[in-house]
Amino acid sequence: MRSDARRDLVSDDRGLTAVIEFLSAFTLFLMILTAFISLAQLQMGSNDPSVDRLDRAAAMGLDRLTSNEGWFVPVLDDGSFDTANGTADWDVLDAEALNNGRLQAGLLVNGQLDSNRISALRNVTETGMAEGLGLGDSMSLHLSIRVVSSDDANRSGAELFVGGTERGTSPASSTAYRTFTQEGEVLMVVLEVHSRSQKFDVLELNEIMTRPASGGPEWIEVRNPNQFAVALRGWSLNHTSGSSSSDVLLQGGVISGEGMALLTGDPTSQAVGNATEVIDLGQTGFLGVGSLNGLADGQGVLSLRYTQLDSVTPSEMGRAAWGGNTGLFMVVGQSMAWDGSDRFASDAWSTNPDPTPGEV
Repeated sequence: MRSDARRDLVSDDRGLTAVIEFLSAFTLFLMILTAFISLAQLQMGSNDPSVDRLDRAAAMGLDRLTSNEGWFVPVLDDGSFDTANGTADWDVLDAEALNNGRLQAGLLVNGQLDSNRISALRNVTETGMAEGLGLGDSMSLHLSIRVVSSDDANRSGAELFVGGTERGTSPASSTAYRTFTQEGEVLMVVLEVHSRSQKFDVLELNEIMTRPASGGPEWIEVRNPNQFAVALRGWSLNHTSGSSSSDVLLQGGVISGEGMALLTGDPTSQAVGNATEVIDLGQTGFLGVGSLNGLADGQGVLSLRYTQLDSVTPSEMGRAAWGGNTGLFMVVGQSMAWDGSDRFASDAWSTNPDPTPGEV
């Protein structure tokens, strides 16, 4: 009887030892697994859903951009898609047409990057590009296409297109890229997708005519420095002189990438140079012609403003002032020209005895 009890006690001790050894081994396994997961997170990043979403958006957007020739569908006045007039030849359409439809831009023709389509990106707005690539409303993008190497030394390193929102405005970004070898060159397409970035399309006041000669029209040059096109809807101009003030909200129009818009008091008598967009502001009374003054001759301030879709307060994007203590006193036939520096400083402007409407 005692012998049986002793055997049972020894068996219990061995069982307890086995349980303790198993628990110790399992604890060690958990410690190793935890260390491995931590190391994997250090190497690959944490499993953040917002970062994963950006990664997918960048990869899918680049695939859509570089897998086919693209497609454009016009939008009718009632908001429906005019699929019957859809076309793959979106690269032959102007900026106004592309802005009035839905574009899924594609750059590939017969398996190679098409130079005509790359050039046509200057007629596409960043918003239109983002919608066509399926990016979310809270996302913006930056696109660059450059020659990495070339048999032609003059082409090596050339930037074929660079445009969009800069990465520094966003708390999170993801990048996807793809290289192409064709016709003795290596080309790289890089698409950055940004989350919750503060996207401001930038336009610049470039030259202003307040006292035209020979009864001509007043005019204002507005330049787009970005290589993506900029739609003018939401942009406005404000002119103040003394206690009087006037405003005009631009209702339409698109400035192509690195293009120029010429706002004029009379488009029928206006020299337009290389302006890609000419807008009549004589009908609104904002700009005058002949003896009708919209802009003050002696002293005034002109502001270029932009109102975002989710805001009711416009942001000032540029300013020009003349007369008073600015040192700029306009004479007949002279314009005011911006030197390309501070968009708000009065000393960035000077009088120009040889006006060049529609030219940089």
